[in-house]
Amino acid sequence: MRVFVFAAALLAATPGLTRSPDVAPVVAAERAFAADFPALGLAGSFQKWGRPDAILINGGQALTLEKVFEGAPLTRQPGEPLIEWHPTFAGIARSGEMGFTTGPAARDQEGYGHYFTVWVRQAVGQWRWVYDGGSNASPAGQPGPDTEPRLLPVSTVGTASPEAAMTEVREAEAALAMAAAVDQKAAHLSVLAPDGRLYVAPLPPAESPAAFAAALDGWPARFEFGPAEGGGASEAGDMAWTYGPAAWTRDGQSRRGHYMRLWQKRPEGWRLIMAQLIPAPIAAPPPAGG
Repeated sequence: MRVFVFAAALLAATPGLTRSPDVAPVVAAERAFAADFPALGLAGSFQKWGRPDAILINGGQALTLEKVFEGAPLTRQPGEPLIEWHPTFAGIARSGEMGFTTGPAARDQEGYGHYFTVWVRQAVGQWRWVYDGGSNASPAGQPGPDTEPRLLPVSTVGTASPEAAMTEVREAEAALAMAAAVDQKAAHLSVLAPDGRLYVAPLPPAESPAAFAAALDGWPARFEFGPAEGGGASEAGDMAWTYGPAAWTRDGQSRRGHYMRLWQKRPEGWRLIMAQLIPAPIAAPPPAGG
């Protein structure tokens, strides 16, 4: 009997085991990041809130934050557009040190798409983002900045380690890639979490299985997905993000770009919480006679 009493006392004294982690600090970090933009501009705010090794997919390449903004001014420059954004969907890992937010973005008060940010709490307690990307999915009809975001339920299961989690996610992505080479719609529907979010530009966000099915009709019938080039998993092994190469054909033209995905482990296996396709710029045709 004494053993059970001691075990109960231990659980009560261990915060991570008795309480669900709070996503509020992740949401607060995103809002503080956005609040810094008017004064610091793109380069200043991004470098203040991102880790130097954080990933941005820019111009068809996955680049580190340090590389993208090397030598850039740390204050907003005259004529620099004002970018505003706010979270409408957020979540956190059960270990409490990894989370995400996503929501609509506007340029000079004109909505143009959605952002997506993955956050990791640092050893000193500060939150810094490790991935930032966007989609041109329509922001029309999204809740305003004073509305609390929809929260993803915290996972009830995990994996032995972040490394083991990434191994499982790579296996899930290999299966997804094999299926997407035949029928991407069926492939994505088989792994999308019913409470996740899918951005297929220029449509608005899809947030239900029926909406997923309709949105996926806007993507090509097949994709060639390569292995993940990077990403990471939470300490509890219940949340992971990845990015990697994608290729497809649209209107008879070969296209390429990157996929970005956020996964959550559930009792039934790994499920997609977020999926984005980030096309590379279309190369200009060579000059005549060149």
